[in-house]
Formats: sequence, C-alpha cells, structure tokens
Amino acid sequence: MYRINEIFHSLQGEGFHTGTPAVFVRFSGCNLRCNFCDTDHHDGRMMSTEEIIAEVKSLPKAPMIVLTGGEPSLFINEELVRQLKSATNMSIHIETNGTHPIPTSVDWITLSPKTGFPGGDSEPCILRKCDELKVVYTGQDLSMYDGIEANYRFLQPCYTDDVNQSKQNVQDCVQKVLDNPDWRLSLQIHRILRLK
Repeated sequence: MYRINEIFHSLQGEGFHTGTPAVFVRFSGCNLRCNFCDTDHHDGRMMSTEEIIAEVKSLPKAPMIVLTGGEPSLFINEELVRQLKSATNMSIHIETNGTHPIPTSVDWITLSPKTGFPGGDSEPCILRKCDELKVVYTGQDLSMYDGIEANYRFLQPCYTDDVNQSKQNVQDCVQKVLDNPDWRLSLQIHRILRLK
C-alpha cells in the first residue's frame, strides 16, 4: 500500500520534458521539509498497486508516468515500477531529491537536490548520476553540483508568494544561466498557465 496525494493528467511543467503530456502519481510524504514545497504531506489516501494502475489507466493516454511527491524514492521499488510499465506501456520518470536509491528500472531520473535550503539539509543527496539535474535557484554556489553527472542541467527560479521576490528570482536565474552556459533555464509553466 502507498500513500498517494493525487494522480492526475497534465503537462510536464518543468525541465527537459516541459510541455509533454504526462500522468503524475504524487506520493505523500517526504524526508525533507523545504520551505518552498508545494505538497501537503498530511493529505493522501492509501492505495494498492492495482488501484494506482487502474486510476492511471482511467486517465487520458500520455507517453509517461511521473512519480513525484513528496519524495517517491521513500516508497517505490522495482516491483511497482515493473508493474506500472507492464500494465500501461508508459515510460516511468521520477522526480527525486536524491537522498535514497532509485530502482534501476526507472526510465528517466530528474534529480532536484535540496542541499543548501532551509529544511533541505537534513539528509545528504547520495545520487551522483541522473538524466537531468534541476536546481531550484536562490543564489547558491553552483559548484556544489559539479560532482553530479547529468545529461542536462537546469536552473529553475524559486517560486514564492512574494511577487517581487519571485520576479527577482527569475532575473537572477536568467543572469546565472547567461553567465553559465552549461545550464539551461527551466520555468514552471504549469504555474504560468495555471495548470494542475
């Protein structure tokens, strides 16, 4: 059984696959408490693998399932990933803070380490290889991510409820990418477009 916050169909709003239809399986619960987190970890319902698969299959077809959270690596295993793939023929992606191992059968790893954030330093990031590295940028030194092997590197401005601060974060992030061309800009288009 897994505590699931929600399962929904939308567009991937961040990183390499921005704009791609996806089914999101959002797990409830995380080992970190980042001050900018947008997930209610107290909410959720217990679901079996079969119930998760049934709900995923009830939604419009998409090329991928995104396991997100919270922190999905706390809950998932090889068997869940294998069953999701087998039942849906969809690619399995994960969005993780990198503090726990990832099943080898996951097709795409988005690593978003929370090192250097209030509430994000309680456990170290142990993942050293990923498909994409997506860093929520608040002005931190990017050299702390040099040891992570990633095919793509994205900086994403930190969203806050303070409109002026959010605008400043975007400007700072754009300038950082201009100054560091190994990185690309990622915007949260689901926020901009007001999508789920």
